[in-house]
Amino acid sequence: MLENIRLAFQGIWSHKMRSFLTMLGIIIGIASIIAIVSTIKGTSEQIKEDLIGSGNNTVNVTLYDGDNTYDVEYGNTGGSAPLISQSQKEELLDLDHVANATFYHSRSYTSSVYYKNTSFQGGKVYGVDMNYLDTCGYQVQAGRAFVQKDYDEFRKVVLVDSNAAENLFEGENPLGKTIEISQEPYKVVGVIKQNDDYLPNIEDINQFYEYYQTIMGSILIPNKCWPISFKFDEPENAIIKADSTDNMSTAGNAAAKLLNEHIQNTETTKFAYKADDVLKRVKDMQKLSESTNQQLIWIASISLLVGGIGVMNIMLVSVTERTSEIGLKKAIGARKKTILTQFLTEASVLTSIGGLIGVISGIGLSKIVARVAGSPSAVSIPAIIISVLFSMLIGLVFGLLPSVKAANLNPIDALRSE
Repeated sequence: MLENIRLAFQGIWSHKMRSFLTMLGIIIGIASIIAIVSTIKGTSEQIKEDLIGSGNNTVNVTLYDGDNTYDVEYGNTGGSAPLISQSQKEELLDLDHVANATFYHSRSYTSSVYYKNTSFQGGKVYGVDMNYLDTCGYQVQAGRAFVQKDYDEFRKVVLVDSNAAENLFEGENPLGKTIEISQEPYKVVGVIKQNDDYLPNIEDINQFYEYYQTIMGSILIPNKCWPISFKFDEPENAIIKADSTDNMSTAGNAAAKLLNEHIQNTETTKFAYKADDVLKRVKDMQKLSESTNQQLIWIASISLLVGGIGVMNIMLVSVTERTSEIGLKKAIGARKKTILTQFLTEASVLTSIGGLIGVISGIGLSKIVARVAGSPSAVSIPAIIISVLFSMLIGLVFGLLPSVKAANLNPIDALRSE
């Protein structure tokens, strides 16, 4: 086998231009496929980041009343909303793929929040537990986070995120300032920000309204203080942190199922917890993107077919040129299998070299396309391995006919040829 490979390289080197032109179809085909696959993978990762963020793996599990989210401020179908017991919270933390969890109250209608004469209209107020910052990936920018004494002693303290600090305090240092929440004074003890720098891409008015509350910011108070400013026995929602991005849907659905086990609806109530299946939306959009690009891969594959035909053609020429050599080998005892293996090896080496050059060209092409078009690109290792193996397969398939022809030559007729 090593001798056959050596002879193959020798034959390729002795006809450098002819060999390169033969490999050109393979190079173009493999390069095109690598570039397209890299672009598809990069786009898929960008879609995932746009919808999920930069990977904190959190899933909202929200209480619904029928088809709409349960809204304390605007009323619902009637009846008391279910509350989450402490035992349920402990059970939820023990679920598979759940790394952490937090439970919170919320208000989106925040006209009752003021700093001096500035209203916090458009932002959100949350009543959170001690796990909230860690689960949601917040870090303290200034001041401090909540401590256990804030909960034990019902301290009226508040954390503001960086957006709320900018919009509510308008350039002032918020630390130590007092804000009013439903006419109750709360002292700002810290400014927080999520660990990632992810921001949604806002390109139209609908997306603006969707993320408006995120832009305005959020205010956090200890959940023990929630009844001071709002109502008692209000329902809680949950945020689940999965152990990986791929397990977000599994963890979220399992959490919703557990919370729903203790809900007892009546004829007038339709309460149910539902997990935001963001990962499903990611997969749907990725599938749409990939299905469009699959067509490009098939088009690029045509050049591989053309390259394979070129390999077959040049190998037939090679058999014709080396008829005397084949006749001499067969005359001194070379078997059909030996001749067949020699020419198949030469065809495979030829296409493998083309495949390797194509992979390198494809990686470079994907980087160029990404820079020019401003689209993301991510090199796919499986695609590289498959491309090289596929190029070898092309050599075997399209080199088979010339190799069989060489192996079946009559040694006497071959020796007579010029």
